[in-house]
Amino acid sequence: MKAAGVVIATAVAVALQTTLAQFVVRGAVAVDFVVVAVIYISLTSGPAIGLLSGTFAGLVQDTLASGEVLGIGGLAMSIVGFLSGVVGTQFIVVQPLPRFVVFFGATVLYKTIYIGLYELLGLGDFGVPVAAVAGQALGNAIVGVIAFQVVELLPGAMERRRATRGRLRR
Repeated sequence: MKAAGVVIATAVAVALQTTLAQFVVRGAVAVDFVVVAVIYISLTSGPAIGLLSGTFAGLVQDTLASGEVLGIGGLAMSIVGFLSGVVGTQFIVVQPLPRFVVFFGATVLYKTIYIGLYELLGLGDFGVPVAAVAGQALGNAIVGVIAFQVVELLPGAMERRRATRGRLRR
C-alpha cells in the first residue's frame, strides 16, 4: 500500500472514530477504527509499512485527543503495527478465523501497552479494565474481518456485474 493509501485509510479511520465516538458502550468505545485500520494495513503490506502506519496513526490520534500525552498512542500503535505485519508475513492469515484472532490479539496488545505505559508513568489510573478491553477487542475483530471480506468481494462484484451486463446486451 502506498503512502497516500496509508494516509487516506488513516484519515477515514480517524474521521469514523471521531464521528462515531458518541456511541459508547458502558463507558468504553466499542470499536477503535484507527487500530483496525493499522492492523489491516499491516496484514496487507508487511511489518515496515505497519510500523510506519502505526506510528502515523497513533500520533494523529494522540494529537486529536485532549489531555493525552503525545507519543504513547504512537508507540503502542507502532509496536502493534509492526507485530501484526510480522504475523501477516510469517503465518497464513487468509481465512476469517485467523484474521479474527490477529485482530483480537493485536487489540489486546495495543490496549495493554497503552494502559501499561500510562500506569507506569503515573499518568492515569485505569484499574483492571478487562471487560472493556475484551469488548473492544471483540468489536475490532468483527469489524476487521468484515472489512477484509468486503474488500475481497468488491473486485469480484464489479467483474460479475460487467459480465452480467455484457450478457444482457447480446
